[in-house]
Amino acid sequence: MKAIRPIAALIAAGAILGGCASNQPYYGNDGYRNGYNDTASVSAGYGTIESIQVTNAEARTSGAGAVLGGVVGALAGNQVGSGSGRTAATVAGGVAGAAIGNNVERNRNADGQQMYAVNVRLDNGEYRTIVQDSVYDLRVGNRVRVVDGHVYRY
Repeated sequence: MKAIRPIAALIAAGAILGGCASNQPYYGNDGYRNGYNDTASVSAGYGTIESIQVTNAEARTSGAGAVLGGVVGALAGNQVGSGSGRTAATVAGGVAGAAIGNNVERNRNADGQQMYAVNVRLDNGEYRTIVQDSVYDLRVGNRVRVVDGHVYRY
């Protein structure tokens, strides 16, 4: 019976931390949705490039760091105390380990991929900002075609 409590606490901590995951977009300091494409619903259009700005994509995590950190933290917490104190230490260790593991994974991925925010003035007068991973031969003033959230030279 005593062996079941730490395992149950570990499973509960994992379930709670799993609910903390977010897939919401991150708006960087420059106001762009880094790593996301704001114009995915735009099927096609023609226009002129007004500007191209370099930005960094958000450092994302897969959750593996949180899981591994949670397991290590729970195992370390299980070595402390006895009775209900041990259970509390196991849960606290799991939560703290998951938070630390997630931060370690985020920092490891923080080198960030460079993205390019291409600002296009469409022929109909609208302005669009398309974020993509490369600009190839695109330059300010080029006539372009916007297709499914990507800018192509026209």
